[in-house]
Amino acid sequence: MNSPSRVISFVNAGHFIDHYSMLIFAAAVIIMGPALGMAYSELLPYATPGFVAFGAGSLLTGWLGDRWSRRHMMLIFFLGIGASMISVGFVQTPAQLGAALLAIGIFASIYHPVGTAMIVSYAEKLGREMGINGVWGNLGVASSALVTGVIGQYFGWRYAFIIPGVVTMLIGVVFALSVVHEDRKGSKQAAAQARVAKEDMWRVILALLIVVIAISTTFNAVTVALPKLFAERLADLTSSPALLGVIAAGVYVFGAMTQYTIGRLLDHYSLKTVALPLSFMLAPFLYLAASLQNLPLILVSIGIVMGAFGQVTVNDAMVGKYTTEEWRSRAYAVRYFVGFTAAGASVGLVAWLYEQGGFVTMLHAFAALCLLAIAAAIILPREIRTPSVVLRPSPAE
Repeated sequence: MNSPSRVISFVNAGHFIDHYSMLIFAAAVIIMGPALGMAYSELLPYATPGFVAFGAGSLLTGWLGDRWSRRHMMLIFFLGIGASMISVGFVQTPAQLGAALLAIGIFASIYHPVGTAMIVSYAEKLGREMGINGVWGNLGVASSALVTGVIGQYFGWRYAFIIPGVVTMLIGVVFALSVVHEDRKGSKQAAAQARVAKEDMWRVILALLIVVIAISTTFNAVTVALPKLFAERLADLTSSPALLGVIAAGVYVFGAMTQYTIGRLLDHYSLKTVALPLSFMLAPFLYLAASLQNLPLILVSIGIVMGAFGQVTVNDAMVGKYTTEEWRSRAYAVRYFVGFTAAGASVGLVAWLYEQGGFVTMLHAFAALCLLAIAAAIILPREIRTPSVVLRPSPAE
């Protein structure tokens, strides 16, 4: 029998690694450009195929998680994404770089449909565990900017990929020895503590579709662009890559705190009650950030990450609450396919908007997009609360 706390601990570690690995390039590209003789706007699009695969691959990986084994898929995730990170450290040409980043995206696509479904299956309090899991993902984002900046400055950008790749593969080995394959046959609904009237489900689907596209695109754009934005706009404070990484990490910590708080609120209040006020945060903060620099920019950036990361927790809880155990990985697969495909497109969009009018144009554009989050929160129907039934998967015989 798998220990719920052990399984959730590994899944949380996987969330950290997933976001960390996908954003190493966003921080390293600042020092990779001069080393490879390419401009920021020329080098950034090489990450696009990996981000597209991050979303598109979730359809297959979610199906395999439901039909084959979530445990086996997570093992492939740890070993595959670790090896892919190491491979980036040995590339010699832009084509090789694109291929290695694509491999990271393919293996990264495993985590969200499979790992998030495992969290829901083993959680006793869905909102709390979703919030904690979100904190780990957010810390991965924050640590990526911080650690990549430090390693890149003192050891070179190649080691910024190789070192976390080796650590990830070691975690995969420990996971293989600690967690057994689960058998979900005959399991009942687990951890889903709410439902809506059947005639209102179209509103849930529509709201989820709208907010996932808007928030995923903005979330990815902000996390990709923030290191470069800080490098340009915080010049009066520092030009050190390591210190810029520390500042970015500090900003992301507020996002982590927000995810934990939102998760706890979701255990006590309906999704609509939590989502509606949260939806008003992003648009004004993004609009303000377009014209700010130095300390005011840091403060507004905190508001941006709080709004974006809080919305992600709401979206994940929505799928977890309204889907059954046997379909949960596939439901998350569709959610992340839509979200990460839109997010993948945002990388090229960031580069294009940056060429058109710098960060002013880019931030104004995403502020307008985030108005859709308000509409999505208004569309959400009332919840019908139901008792929680938590039945955990048992090991295969």
